[in-house]
Amino acid sequence: MTVESTAARKTARTGGKRAAAKKTSSAKTAKTAKASADEQHQPVQLLTPEGKRVEHPEYTIDLTAEELRGLYRDMVLTRRFDGEAVTLQRQGELGLWPSLLGQEAAQIGSGRATRPDDYVFPTYREHGVAWCRGVDPTTLLGMFRGVNNGGWDPHENNFHLYTIVIGSQALHAAGYAMGIAKDGADSAVIAYFGDGATSQGDVAEAFTFAAVYNAPVIFFCQNNQWAISEPTERQSRVPLYQRAQGYGFPGVRVDGNDVLACLAVTRAALERARNGEGPMFIEAFTYRMGAHTTSDDPTRYRRDEERQAWEARDPISRLRTYLEAEKLADADFFAAVDEESEALGQRTRDVIRSMKDPDPLSIFDNIYADGHALVDEERAQFAAYQASFAEEGN
Repeated sequence: MTVESTAARKTARTGGKRAAAKKTSSAKTAKTAKASADEQHQPVQLLTPEGKRVEHPEYTIDLTAEELRGLYRDMVLTRRFDGEAVTLQRQGELGLWPSLLGQEAAQIGSGRATRPDDYVFPTYREHGVAWCRGVDPTTLLGMFRGVNNGGWDPHENNFHLYTIVIGSQALHAAGYAMGIAKDGADSAVIAYFGDGATSQGDVAEAFTFAAVYNAPVIFFCQNNQWAISEPTERQSRVPLYQRAQGYGFPGVRVDGNDVLACLAVTRAALERARNGEGPMFIEAFTYRMGAHTTSDDPTRYRRDEERQAWEARDPISRLRTYLEAEKLADADFFAAVDEESEALGQRTRDVIRSMKDPDPLSIFDNIYADGHALVDEERAQFAAYQASFAEEGN
């Protein structure tokens, strides 16, 4: 063996060791970076899944025992109503129903953070927010039964009608917020949408207008991780709350199954907006434990293990655990809430089965405040068409 070949072999071995060391170092760096990123994206949390109270450096909340019990009651009753609506759809009483199962904390926490003079723009799943705004839950059923286009007066509770078109309510909210800012009103606006809606152009445009005009609006995204059958990672390369940075306003991720954190973060964001500090994006990281709607079958695109893991983080169970551990509620309280929830279920069944079909001509009502010649003509044509069936019967 020559001196040259021996030296070459030594050099190769040394180079191989250096390459291996470099590869190991890169892997460690990547692992450290991932750990740092995971820590950075940890949501704001004030109540752990085990029902333990924790503190957060930026967001705090101090609630009385009565207020805590109220949050628990809100979530239980909302879930009971929602479950009854699912059952009614299965029995043919509703054409469709979008369940909020698993998202009670995000809705009740944020809903209870609003003031009466704030204005809410929901999607079609905000049954818990509607409850907080004083809307009779049974009125939510009319649209899904097909007897009306929304059974409540938006101005009575400052709660807009449900919006079926994905993401369009974000633009409505931004425009409304720009208007109240020009009026000098001391109130704020909150728009709700899901993770799938963040892929819509309407939401991007709403972000742009809200930022440029410093509008007092909160964009509240319930990231339940599934836009029907598409997971969030197929919609965005970054956590959703970080998108706000590109538009020039802050974003924050909150534990969407922690009602205390959702209340604290939303309350702070709304107060910030009222003080003229502009929009904010809240990503409530939660999970849709049921189907997207009653026409969906989630078993076709997600694993049972995933759902079971999130069931262990149930928002109602964690608050109950805390109330019991801190002796803030007793057995009589929980029994009373359960009894009240059953009464709500019964009332829901009674109301839905007594809903009457509307007068066919009522579809022309409430279109223009002062009437419209074309609408009057269309009403007359439709009335004649309806009357023709009676004539054929004779």
